[in-house]
Amino acid sequence: MSSNPIHPIDRRGFLERLGAISLGTVATGGLTASAARAGKSQPGKAWEPVSDRKIRIGIVGYGVCRFGAQFGFQDHPNVEIVAVSDLVPERRQGLMKACRCDKSYESLEVLVQDPGIEAVFVATDAPSHARHCMEALNHGKHAMSAVPAVFGSLEQAEQLVETVQKTGLKYMMAETSCYRANCHAMRQIYRAGGFGRLIYSEGEYYHYGPTPLGSFKQWRTGMPPLWYPTHSTAYYIGVTGKRFTSVSCQGFSAGYAAYQPGANRYKNTFTDEVALFRTSEGGSSRMLMCKGVHGFVVETGRVFGEKGRMAEMNYHGAMKDLPDLTRPPLPPGMPAGGHGGSHGLLTNEFITAILQNRQPLVNVYEALAMTVPGVVAHQSALKDGETLTVPQYDPPNA
Repeated sequence: MSSNPIHPIDRRGFLERLGAISLGTVATGGLTASAARAGKSQPGKAWEPVSDRKIRIGIVGYGVCRFGAQFGFQDHPNVEIVAVSDLVPERRQGLMKACRCDKSYESLEVLVQDPGIEAVFVATDAPSHARHCMEALNHGKHAMSAVPAVFGSLEQAEQLVETVQKTGLKYMMAETSCYRANCHAMRQIYRAGGFGRLIYSEGEYYHYGPTPLGSFKQWRTGMPPLWYPTHSTAYYIGVTGKRFTSVSCQGFSAGYAAYQPGANRYKNTFTDEVALFRTSEGGSSRMLMCKGVHGFVVETGRVFGEKGRMAEMNYHGAMKDLPDLTRPPLPPGMPAGGHGGSHGLLTNEFITAILQNRQPLVNVYEALAMTVPGVVAHQSALKDGETLTVPQYDPPNA
């Protein structure tokens, strides 16, 4: 579990200030005025509970980003937070207070043994996400993790799929781009046929970082950029539900101290990686994670299809009557949260999927489809852009 010291770092606020999604202008062939307001709450579209049952939740992790309390589980009417955990005692106290919970455990390994907990939110360090989720699943708990699903390991990807299939429990990755207003709108239009097949798409995560954020055992220091790919790859996978099949990637070094030869555990010198993927639709997709672009912190994407194209909240194409682009409503009193108002929506999706006994939006197969291509892309960058095949993880009946 993460044991980062608590720092007054508002990463989400920084992202929102520098990377706010523009609603753009309303023009011929673009979104209607009502559709352009899709990112905002809409009058008359109220949240409707699917059950009065409360899911008993355990939350683990309260590090630099304090994600354990940032996704609003404590404010969802279908949630009872049974217990929380963090390796650092003062952080456990902080998480208990933030989540309005009076029970804590010293580790995830102890928390998952509590028979009163049905599901666990894993907000620990990225290298531990897969291991911690599998620990929860193997103890009979549903699991939602922060991103990424796995950290540089194809072996763990296989193990995670096998564990989800073996246990039959719900797994979800909390990929925030999937519920940003523009990505959600793109997904609705794609499903309605407003793009046709995507010829080309782009996903971009810029996070200027000459000095690494603090992290448990310095896991962030010098990490390969596309081991943390999902804020970008969601702008294809999270829009279409299709797959990347092969990749060629180039790396770049901005010369920061943490990326000098021998300066990090990953033997990685790349601060920036730009990958070109082949897609299962026969198109191309450019996905990047860059830390070297001065002062820039943005998560966004664009799609270009046979029947239409879209950037920010501006659709231009053949479809004149667009589907409802409004994001799902949240329960009264539950905040939308950070990353473009996506946190609350991800929590609501996970809880609702459990209550309805269905697959969540970013289930294990979609999560790995967003994560694993970045792992392979880094391998390509190490081989000077050699084209490599991306492994596929799909449901047994797919």
